[in-house]
Amino acid sequence: MRRLTIISLLFLLVHGFCNAFIVQNATAENSNKFSDNTHLAIAKADTLYRMQQYAEALQLYQSVLQQNNLESPPVLKKVALSYAAQNNAIKSVEYIEAYLLKEFNTDFLADDGFSTINSSKEFIAVVAKYTPKFTTWNFLYLYVALIGFYITLTINFSKKIDKTARILISSFVFIHSFFILHICLNLANYHYEYPHTYLMSTSFSFLYGPLLYFYFKRITEQYTFKIRDLLHLIPTVLFLIYMIPIYSMSASDKLDLMLGRISKGYQSQDSEYVALLVVLKLASLIIYGYFVGKLYIKGKQRTELKKADKFWQRNVYSIHILYVISYAIYGVLISNHMKSGFFYHSQLAVMSFMVLYIGHTATVRPRVFQGIFSWDAKTLFKYKKSGLTQSLSVELKESLINLFDHTKIYKENNISLELLAEKLGTTRHNASQVINEHFQMGFHDLINKYRIDEAKKIMASDYQKNLNIIDIAYEVGYNNKVTFNKAFKKDTQLTPSQYQRIAIHA
Repeated sequence: MRRLTIISLLFLLVHGFCNAFIVQNATAENSNKFSDNTHLAIAKADTLYRMQQYAEALQLYQSVLQQNNLESPPVLKKVALSYAAQNNAIKSVEYIEAYLLKEFNTDFLADDGFSTINSSKEFIAVVAKYTPKFTTWNFLYLYVALIGFYITLTINFSKKIDKTARILISSFVFIHSFFILHICLNLANYHYEYPHTYLMSTSFSFLYGPLLYFYFKRITEQYTFKIRDLLHLIPTVLFLIYMIPIYSMSASDKLDLMLGRISKGYQSQDSEYVALLVVLKLASLIIYGYFVGKLYIKGKQRTELKKADKFWQRNVYSIHILYVISYAIYGVLISNHMKSGFFYHSQLAVMSFMVLYIGHTATVRPRVFQGIFSWDAKTLFKYKKSGLTQSLSVELKESLINLFDHTKIYKENNISLELLAEKLGTTRHNASQVINEHFQMGFHDLINKYRIDEAKKIMASDYQKNLNIIDIAYEVGYNNKVTFNKAFKKDTQLTPSQYQRIAIHA
């Protein structure tokens, strides 16, 4: 009985293997037939194509594509050329794009077979979409980007600017320029030629705000960086970690990724999560814009800042606000897969204006980049460790102004820095620092300024012409006429006698 059971099981197993083998052979045979039939159909269609019987060829090509779900690049090319031969630009372009998405080779667009449709708007559009082009906009953006890189180097190596301030503002200019260059390449379709440019500037998205914020903090408050400030880089670091797998892809994989986005109806050069990225970047720009605004308003009240410094800071802050607004509009456009029009270019125009304005300022008035440091770099170094607080500095300045404007201490011919410091109740070192910081000049220059201004007032009120030059010199604090004449001419470009005649005449 056992033997019979075993034999039955063996029989069933052998029977099963035989059936499986038969089915497998049948499937392979059908597959070969399917492949053979497809090849025969394609070969017949190719023959008709060469005989310029395009209608018949198209029927076979279309049948093969539909029945077998085949997307062979050679077949797609022949279909596109067949429709072009029939002067059907719409259908031809449809298959041109299908071919390019499968096998990206834009040389195909130069085929003589498209001569019948190459002036159609559909063909012109597909050429403009995939082949390199250089327009006026592209040229302008490239020009601004190159200027921006030059400005970055110029500022970064300028010894006239505080080191921390120049690193911050030059980095700010660099990421603007890099973004403009990236957009220039995208608009010119060079991201297909150089796939590694895909999202190349996107990793800087969360650096715009922090760089501008800390730059303003440095030039308005003499801020010294701390370890905890690195927390502001967390969004950038996290986003860079997310981007590393994309950046490490091969060029061909990046190209396939971009073409895949096009096949889904998206912009090839945008991230898969472009809408989320836009929202996060916009939030960063707004938050840091708020903090920069607070620093700017606070800085306007600083007496150490010159009018030119405040004008510079106001303009940079205003351009940043304009950029936030234009980026919000730009974000809506790219989130809806649009990359043209006035509003698309508006944020690029604002970024370009920011780069050019900073470049102009770097050339004409580089000292304003330092803000509170701009009065005198040497003096800054000299007083860096003085320990004089901001509140005490302002208090001493007010006391000094009182001594000069009301007590007229400058009229004392034995006035010295030590005596002035004694009157102020502070050290000689602090008195010198207050004069340099708040008046942007040295002690002797300040004394001469007040004395000469007083002499001019005396001359203007001497209607009886009774005063001699030496009397005026003694009156304002000078010990001799020679020193008075020299200081007076340095200030007015006239001798005291010449000025006296003009003042009396007036």
